[in-house]
This record gives sequence, structure tokens and C-alpha cells, in this order.
Amino acid sequence: MVLDLLVIGLIITLFPLPIMAFVLVVSAPRGTRKGLAFILAWLACLVTVIAIVLFLTGGQPPPPRSPPSVAALAATLVIGLGLIFYSEHRRRRRRRTASSPDSAANERSADSGDSADSGESLNSRMDDATGWSAAALAVLLQPWGMVGAAAATVVQANLSHGASFVALMAFCLLATSTLLAMELYAVFSPEKAQHALRNMRAWLERHKEPAIVVTCLVLGLWLVGRSLYQLTA
Repeated sequence: MVLDLLVIGLIITLFPLPIMAFVLVVSAPRGTRKGLAFILAWLACLVTVIAIVLFLTGGQPPPPRSPPSVAALAATLVIGLGLIFYSEHRRRRRRRTASSPDSAANERSADSGDSADSGESLNSRMDDATGWSAAALAVLLQPWGMVGAAAATVVQANLSHGASFVALMAFCLLATSTLLAMELYAVFSPEKAQHALRNMRAWLERHKEPAIVVTCLVLGLWLVGRSLYQLTA
């Protein structure tokens, strides 16, 4: 369970879409307060999901080969396959765009104009946004498929052992570590952070598709392999 949670937490914290949104939140006026609201809502989602699972299991893992145990492994397998199919879908869509020079050129020129317009639009929206809006954005951008995989893994948690508490806390902190690092950077070095975070968002805009493909594929393969191994062991 510990290794699975660490892998899932690492993939969540590296997933590009929440990072890009968080950069916009922190770059807005009163961005550190909005960023804090984003992080608190993000953490609240993780903690709530874990708490629900622990409430249902009573803090005790189901016996091996029992219906709840098999159901959790089956859910993990389904989520893993879904991530693999989603990764392949994104990869093929990117390849189709790249294999059509005219459409690719038109899309790049349109994207350059649209990204500038959308960037200005998003910035203006975040300028007027409140902490509640930032919190709602965190809930919407939570990678729920990956969180679902974590929930299926938490079924194995045994609260009678202190190691389970440490593993759950480590998962929550790891899944939030990128956001926490950006928030702290913005708090202690606001001027440098503004420039660095905008550069990072620009880089992610150019590389988000490969990043989404790789993160979903890696986690999907991991979940499928682990669940199949445990189902057939």
C-alpha cells in the first residue's frame, strides 16, 4: 500500500493541468491568499476521500480474497485501464494534429492567438476571483481518476499500525507538494516567483500534452500491473 500511494501521489503532484491553473491563481492580485484557498480545498478533497474509505472499512483492511478486497483490486484495474486508454487517446490526437501540416500550422497560429486571448481572459477572471472561486477551481481540477485509484488503495490501510497513518499523511503531502512549493515561493520571493511561475506556465503550455500522456500512461501501467499481480497471486 505504501509504495502504491507514493507512486499515485507523485503522479498527482506532477500532473500539469492543476499546476497551470495554480500559477494563474498565485499570479492574480492577493494571489497568495487565493493560492492558500486552492491548496486547502485540494487537501480537503484528498482528506475527505480517505476519511470516507476509512469509515467504510472501519480502519481495518478486508481479508484477502474477500469480496471487498477483490472489488478494490478490480476498481484499481479499471482505473488503470482507463488511464492507459486516455493516454493513448491524447497521444493519437496529438499525432493526428502533427501529421497534418496545414491543419497543424493553422492550429498553431490559431493557438498562438487564442492562447494570448485566453490567457488574458483567464488572468482577468482570476483578478476578479475570490478565495471561494479558487477553492472551487481546485475541486474541479482534482484528477479524480487518480484520487479514485488512491481511494481503492487506502482500502488496505490498517489504522492499528502507525505506519498506515504516516503513509496516508505522506500521500497527502506528496500529492500537494508542487502546489505548496509554489505557494511558499510566492510568499517569500514574490517578485522572483511571478517571473518564474509565468515562465513555467508558458513551458507547460508547450509541453502539457506529452506530460499528460506520460503521467497517465505510467500510472495506468503501474495500477494494471499491481492489480493483476494481486488478483492472480
